[in-house]
Amino acid sequence: MFDIFWRCLAIGIGATILMDLWAILYAKLSGGGMPNWAPVGRWFYHLKNGTVFHRDIGESAPYAHELALGWIGHYAVGIVYAFLLVLFTGAGWLAAPTFLPAWIWGIITVGAGWFLLQPGLGIGWAASKTPNPNKVRFLNLVAHTVFAVGLYGTALLIR
Repeated sequence: MFDIFWRCLAIGIGATILMDLWAILYAKLSGGGMPNWAPVGRWFYHLKNGTVFHRDIGESAPYAHELALGWIGHYAVGIVYAFLLVLFTGAGWLAAPTFLPAWIWGIITVGAGWFLLQPGLGIGWAASKTPNPNKVRFLNLVAHTVFAVGLYGTALLIR
């Protein structure tokens, strides 16, 4: 059991690192900015009060350490997703990882962003209130596919 715990922890961290490396590469290639985890940190902070959905997270009371909390939350979610992947596929996946379950899980996890985090931040269901929601949705799918590659790749490295 302890071995499964450490493997899932490593897989979640590895997959999230790959996702972040993708974000850096995309920012350099597109000339766009890097993801800002401060609003996510503010969102996590306000969860303690039972507030899940905000009209605009920028109008919610700030938290002094929201950027740090956003990064911690980002990695914590990646780790939880790795644990859930192993829970759903079984511990045998750790011994013989395959890409398809990781990719399916990566795509499924986009739903948490579209239907929980994004409306929670006040940008609408599946980024519907953003200037270009289809671009955001496409980039979410790409980022979570990269995350899935990270789940699979890290599992291969540590098996």
